[in-house]
Amino acid sequence: MTAARSGPAFSLHDIPFSTHGSWFGISPVLAEKTRAEDLHLVSHQNGMHAILRFTPLDATTCERVETRVEATPGLLDWKGEQGRVALAYATPDTVRLRGEGLGLRVTAAADALTPFTGTYFYRDPVDGAYVFTSYETGRRYRITVLSGSVAEVSGSQALGGGERGVTVTAAPGGVWEAVIEELDSARLPCTSSETFDAVVAAAEQAFAAFVDAVAPWRSPAAPAAELAAYVLWSATVRPAGLVTRSAVLMSKHWMDKVWSWDHCFNALALASGAPALAWDQFSLPFDHQDETGALPDSVTHSEVLYNFVKPPIHGWTLSHLRGRLPEPLSRTELAEIYRRLARWTDFWLTARRAFGAALPHYQHGNDSGWDNATTFDPERVVVTADLAAFLVLQLRELARLATDLDLPDEARRWTRTAEATQAAMLDELWTGERFVARGVDTVATWESSSLLDLMPMALGEHLPENIGRTLAARIETHLTPHGLATELPTSPHYLSDGYWRGPIWAPATVLIEDGLRRAGHHRLADEISARFRTLCETHGFAENFDALTGTGLRDRAYTWTAAAYLVLAEAHAHRDGR
Repeated sequence: MTAARSGPAFSLHDIPFSTHGSWFGISPVLAEKTRAEDLHLVSHQNGMHAILRFTPLDATTCERVETRVEATPGLLDWKGEQGRVALAYATPDTVRLRGEGLGLRVTAAADALTPFTGTYFYRDPVDGAYVFTSYETGRRYRITVLSGSVAEVSGSQALGGGERGVTVTAAPGGVWEAVIEELDSARLPCTSSETFDAVVAAAEQAFAAFVDAVAPWRSPAAPAAELAAYVLWSATVRPAGLVTRSAVLMSKHWMDKVWSWDHCFNALALASGAPALAWDQFSLPFDHQDETGALPDSVTHSEVLYNFVKPPIHGWTLSHLRGRLPEPLSRTELAEIYRRLARWTDFWLTARRAFGAALPHYQHGNDSGWDNATTFDPERVVVTADLAAFLVLQLRELARLATDLDLPDEARRWTRTAEATQAAMLDELWTGERFVARGVDTVATWESSSLLDLMPMALGEHLPENIGRTLAARIETHLTPHGLATELPTSPHYLSDGYWRGPIWAPATVLIEDGLRRAGHHRLADEISARFRTLCETHGFAENFDALTGTGLRDRAYTWTAAAYLVLAEAHAHRDGR
């Protein structure tokens, strides 16, 4: 019925079926901890909303039939004993459907329709298409039958409760086809001369071109590279609403935002093969920088949140990004990012330094990205060494940028501030054996068993050698067979699914691996990289992982995890090649 499928197979219970640029996906995951029996069209405009339900049917009786679902980047299949239904993206807002031996019932996901919620359904008298109008997304979803027949329509123009939808089928031995479009308001009647097989082939070619660009180094030694690329490719949305650029969402599950440190890892993974998309990832939060220089906590289609921030890892990121981009940034681009990065740095030096203080502070664990890490148990408004270390790296990158822009006085000023900040970090927070945190109000200090306390390893070659050795030894105690536990497994506060109180996370892994390598601790860096790569190859690209079993936790299609895998696998491939 269709051309042979290509690309990695995946489970829709873990990764939604979508395409580059689309704001919707096909998935049984309707919300956090909510999975449906049927696949749904799930939109991420104005939030995550299940819009349409897909139910495969016996073509003769129109009774529900059992099918197994198979998916690869270009094609989704429902396969049953009597036949199959296939779905493919023709464009980011349009999917094609084809059935043989099976029918398909497409209904509104929500039965209830109120003046403010739910989905209204009607037949459009202009072209005979069937239209679902969603209050939640503010968009319309139009079904046009290209061939076959409509076996049943229910709930057309109905108000209140009840099922709304249409059944598409064909005569015995026949084939039916249909199109579903996501519309802002109206569009000319849908027609298509392109065959379904041609749609599938084009989708497969688009993904193949992407993976060839971002992972040309892949080999059997990196068996998850194509699936990691698919996670990034399929989670990318086109500019819309408050999303000012093409954006890789953290997921097309419920974590459907761009957070202002997650985006950094996606940018790094894309840099060498998709440089324009990578630069969009790095730049997007800066498009929403406020008057103080602060970046938003997160950006999504219909909201930008500022109640928290994220750590200043952007100098570290930019340093690596500039080394990975195939062409150097233009002087105009350098000047623009210098201005933006300087304002973000000034925010930490002014709005986040108490009067007379040398070091900046977090106001809550959320500001660090490590929301509930045990570092924040005694107090929340705290001075921590990880923040100081990231700021030092950002100040050093600003000095480098100023030098490139022929601004020697500013370069010297940023260098002096970096040196003073690092000196204060060592003087105030290093005990001789470890880093401690300090309350801003109480000036009390404490230590914890959180990996966060060891994140100054990110300073790499800038750390005194004895401190680097001590941190490396402590980091090794966090290393389980699967990777770096964010809380020591022997700690009384360790929780297997404790968010930042135990599970393995991609960003901590990449930052520490890089710092260790830059400080000369190659054996430990190699081991951390190898274990994390094996973890992803075995358990996928979850938001985080049980540190003792490796089981994927929370959102199972997280882009910064896929990005971290690609970054580490590429670096390993190049080292192995040498």
